[in-house]
Amino acid sequence: MRVFIDSDILLDAVLLRNPHYSFALRLLSLNKELCTSAECLLNAYYHTCKYIGKDAAKNSVSLLEDNLRILVTDQNMFKKAFQSDFADLEDAVQYLTAIEHNCKIIITRNLKDYKKSLIPVMTAEQYLKSK
Repeated sequence: MRVFIDSDILLDAVLLRNPHYSFALRLLSLNKELCTSAECLLNAYYHTCKYIGKDAAKNSVSLLEDNLRILVTDQNMFKKAFQSDFADLEDAVQYLTAIEHNCKIIITRNLKDYKKSLIPVMTAEQYLKSK
């Protein structure tokens, strides 16, 4: 089962953000088909650079890239995101990427922006407790 991981979960793991770090790390260590987008990795890299520096950010994001399936976002998804009812464009793009690539769940801490989702959306903690 494919699971889409949003950038806030990646940042929780890389930046050791408590109290979410342990859940993010446990999630990322599961033997599942964990997916994300290049946009999520870029977002994680950008924010990680600000907190721990460019070299550490490169190493962290490279490790994520090696262990996650990177899903392609295309022009059609971007156009659909602009036309969607999602309040946040970035979340709409992530949602459409997950849908297009048959992800069954989206894992994020930003639940409120995925209210229009047709697939389950939960936090890392919620997902881990459901297993």
